Amino acid sequence: MLDKYLLILPQTVGVFEEEWKQCLGKLRVGIPDGYSLVKINVFIEAPDFTSYVEMHQQMMNDIALTFHDKIPVCSITLHPPERPWKVSLEAGLIKHESFDLQYRNFSGTSYVTCSKGEVKFLWGGGTGSTLFPDDTTKAAGEAFDLMRLVLESEEMNLDNIVRQWNYIGNITSVTGNGENYHNFNSVRSRNYSAYRTQQVFPAATGIGIKHGGVSLDFFAVKGGDELRILPVNNPGQVRPSQYGQVVLKGVQCPQFERAMAVSYANKYTLFISGTASILGQDTIGIDDIEKQTLVTIENIMKLVDTNNRNGSPGTTSFDTGDLILLRVYIKRQSDFEKVKQICSSYFNGAPSVFIEADVCRENLLVEIEAEFHK
Repeated sequence: MLDKYLLILPQTVGVFEEEWKQCLGKLRVGIPDGYSLVKINVFIEAPDFTSYVEMHQQMMNDIALTFHDKIPVCSITLHPPERPWKVSLEAGLIKHESFDLQYRNFSGTSYVTCSKGEVKFLWGGGTGSTLFPDDTTKAAGEAFDLMRLVLESEEMNLDNIVRQWNYIGNITSVTGNGENYHNFNSVRSRNYSAYRTQQVFPAATGIGIKHGGVSLDFFAVKGGDELRILPVNNPGQVRPSQYGQVVLKGVQCPQFERAMAVSYANKYTLFISGTASILGQDTIGIDDIEKQTLVTIENIMKLVDTNNRNGSPGTTSFDTGDLILLRVYIKRQSDFEKVKQICSSYFNGAPSVFIEADVCRENLLVEIEAEFHK
């Protein structure tokens, strides 16, 4: 489990290449002593998918030249930062301890494992990111296949995933086969039905990216008696996998838990899924960004509240001082300042990244995910 995040913006505004070099340079010298770099999420703006593919290749080459035989997990997504920036970077770090940290590659996809005794953690990302921009179903299928193969190469499977990020191009657009998010959910359901045996699902984010395609990031764990995992749900929200047809209208339920709590060797992490202004299963505060942000934060705090959870490790108490990452997806650039002010009032000083993205419902204006660690 990660211990710390670095959030990096360029030093000065420039063309994309200049801003990217600035971010990479700041990362190279900014990793604190005693920490190792595990994963990088880069959020960029690109005019079209072809440009994104070219930018993606160049950035991956730069990362390989920078980190050599210790290439971290890399996920580069079309999530424009707050203007005027064209690039922002989020880096996940782990403390040096008595564990075996390995930087690996499978079929061109970098991933990282951390092992100690019977316990193994695995971080992967960017699977499928440049494939099939015009066919969500095919893109999702390829991304899931690659994710599954990476896991199998480490004697793990989809049962071991506790946190998943699903980036879906033009998420609310409708093609001949239906809405892209619903098409994605159908592929996810088929994979979970075929390759998962657990009755609970990972914590997850399902969020839009610009211009098409599907990309998956994931965190998986496997271990012995010391490892404890517990799903956490919000009593004020319907469990996503049990949404009714008033919301779904004949399509597959999204399969994820509102949060997952993981503990190992006196380390505790609470992964809060992508959370929005939904009570029960209904959108609250339509066309009201301030109301939606407040309801979203209230939903997050219900998941943090230990009274909402039974049994270990969910009984571990977290507070805002344990928040190591807040990632905020905002539909409209014009709403950034309002959302930032509200988040700051609740999570003052917490590492926070704000990026532009469409949410899984047209009437949702903001989605927030969080990671607590102690």
